[in-house]
Amino acid sequence: MCTAQRKKERKMRHAIFKLTLATAAVCLAFAAEAQAADVIKIGVNQPLTGAVAASGNFVTNGARIAADEINAKGGINGSKIELVIEDNKSNPTEAANAAEKLIVRDKVPVMLGAWSSTYTLAVMPKLMEYKIPMLVETSGADKITTSGNPYVFRICPTNGMEAVSFARHVTPLNIRKADMLVVNNDWGRGSAEAFQAMLKGKGVTIGRVLTMDAAAQDMTSQLSTLKGTDSETLFVTTAVEQLTLVLKQAQSLGLKRRIITLGGSQSPNQLIEHAGSAANGSMHNMMFAPWFPEASADPVAAKAFIAEWNKRGYDGAGLTEGFRGYDGIRTIVVAIAKAGSPDPEKIRDALWKTELTGLTGKIAFKKVGPQGKESGQSTPNTYLVKIENGKVWLVQ
Repeated sequence: MCTAQRKKERKMRHAIFKLTLATAAVCLAFAAEAQAADVIKIGVNQPLTGAVAASGNFVTNGARIAADEINAKGGINGSKIELVIEDNKSNPTEAANAAEKLIVRDKVPVMLGAWSSTYTLAVMPKLMEYKIPMLVETSGADKITTSGNPYVFRICPTNGMEAVSFARHVTPLNIRKADMLVVNNDWGRGSAEAFQAMLKGKGVTIGRVLTMDAAAQDMTSQLSTLKGTDSETLFVTTAVEQLTLVLKQAQSLGLKRRIITLGGSQSPNQLIEHAGSAANGSMHNMMFAPWFPEASADPVAAKAFIAEWNKRGYDGAGLTEGFRGYDGIRTIVVAIAKAGSPDPEKIRDALWKTELTGLTGKIAFKKVGPQGKESGQSTPNTYLVKIENGKVWLVQ
C-alpha cells in the first residue's frame, strides 16, 4: 500500500512539473510576443563592403542617428524602432538577396535602400513580389520611378530633376562646350543623357561622352582622349572613391578643364583630404551642404544633425551622404505613425500622405510612372559648391 502511495505521489509531482513547464512556456511566448509588438523593424539595404562601401556606411550612420533620435523621443506611439541592416556588398545580385533576407527572414514591413541605381533596380522586383514599400534615398536613375513599381518612394532627385535644377548655373558659369565622363551603370548613363538634353536646350555644344567601369582604377585612357578636345568644361558622374582617382590622374596628365561633378555623392571634404591639390577648382552638385547649414530647408535640424554626427566621431566627410539615411528613416517613421500599424500596405498608403521638412527641402510624394502603378517622387533642393585652396565655398 505504501509503495502504491509513493507511485501515486511521484505521478502527481511529475504532472505538476509538466504543468509548470507548460505554463512557463506560455508565459515566455506571451512575453516574446509583447516584446515583438513593442519593436517596429525597418530594413536597411546598403553597400557596407565593396567598391562604394564608404558611401553606404555613411548613409547607414545617418539612419542610426535618426533611429536613436526617434527612440529617445518615445518611438512610434510608444513602440521603439529597430534598424535591421544588411550589406549588399556593392553588388546588384547581393542587393536583391539582401532585400529577400530582410523581407522573408526578418519580416520587415518597409525598407531603406539601396544606394546605387543598379542595386535599387535589382531590388525592385522583390518589392513587387512581396508587396513591401522601399524608401529610395540615393539612386538617381529616372527609370526607378517610371517603370511602374508602386512600392517605390524616392526622396533624392532623379537625373532629370538634377539637370533641371542645375540649369540655373549654365549661363553664370559661361558653359559653352562640355565633355562628359560617367560611370558605366544606370546612374552614370542616365546622368549623361539627362545633362546632354538640358545643356543642348541651353545652347551648349556637347563634345565627347565617355564611360568608365565602376571598378576601374585607371582612367588615363579616357582622360587622354578628353585632353585632346576643345571643351572648357568636363562633367563627371561617379562615386567619391573613383572620383578621387579621376582628379589625381587628370592633374598628372595636365588636363586643363573646369570639372563639375554630379549626383551629390562626391564628398568634397574627402576629395580635399585624398586628392589634395588635384581637387582645387573643382565644382560639385550636392543635395546637402553641411558647410552651410543655414542654407538647409531646416537649419535647426541641420545643425543638430551635424553636431550629433561629430559627437559620435563619424568621419566629417560622410555628412554629404549621411543626411540621406537620416531623412530616409525620418520619412519612413512619419509614414508608419500615420499608418497606425507596421503593415506594409498601410505604410505604402500612408507614404502618399506623408509630409515633412527634410534637411534638403519639403518631402512629399508626387505620382510618377504608368497610371495605376505610379511610384512616389519627392523634389529636394540642390547646391553647387566649389573647392578653392582646401576650402568649400557655396556657388550662388
